[in-house]
Amino acid sequence: MQNFIFLALAIAAEIVATSSLKTSYGFTRLWPSMLTIVAYGVAFYLLSQTLKRMEIGVVYAIWSGAGTAAMALVGYWFFQESMSAMKALSITLIVLGVIGLNLGDVVTGGRM
Repeated sequence: MQNFIFLALAIAAEIVATSSLKTSYGFTRLWPSMLTIVAYGVAFYLLSQTLKRMEIGVVYAIWSGAGTAAMALVGYWFFQESMSAMKALSITLIVLGVIGLNLGDVVTGGRM
């Protein structure tokens, strides 16, 4: 359970970092730039702790998939970016893929 907590916190830190990167305007604004650097540092530290105990393929798929889906939603809610039906469907497919990766070992017992 601790692995998933670290991974969830790493994803949250990455979302904060990427959102701050957007508001830093190319690192021309001090505080958003500083938050970007610190949050990415926290994200990668937590990701490294997760990788000590979990498979890299699963961790990276969850990290990138959940981060991508969450950032699309953040972009829509906070940065007034568009959300078409195709984008919403794609986010849903990403989330289903992440769930599938997590259930894959449970269903097969970790073997192919």
